[in-house]
Amino acid sequence: MSFVRRRPFGTLSLLLFIALLGWIWQERTALWAFPDIISGYTAKEYCSCRYVMNNPADDCYSYVKQWLPTSGFTDDAVSKRVTVSGMGRSNSAVWISDRQGCGLNP
Repeated sequence: MSFVRRRPFGTLSLLLFIALLGWIWQERTALWAFPDIISGYTAKEYCSCRYVMNNPADDCYSYVKQWLPTSGFTDDAVSKRVTVSGMGRSNSAVWISDRQGCGLNP
């Protein structure tokens, strides 16, 4: 009890740190999937903007630009495939048809 009285901020910091570790452990599945979400979202939204809505490439790139940077971006206009890399993960989206739009490749 005297430790808590002598170091109230240290004790509070330790309790907050333990609570943070508990939250990270509970949300570990969602946190592990987060990097895939960034590249997958960017690839699919760019593909839809470019090949479904037929917008110019510059407009679509500005539309999908996020505050988290992507390390690689490839737009293959011939095969209508977009590949985006970011946060160590890579995802591709390809145009399927006018009716179905674009889809992510597994």
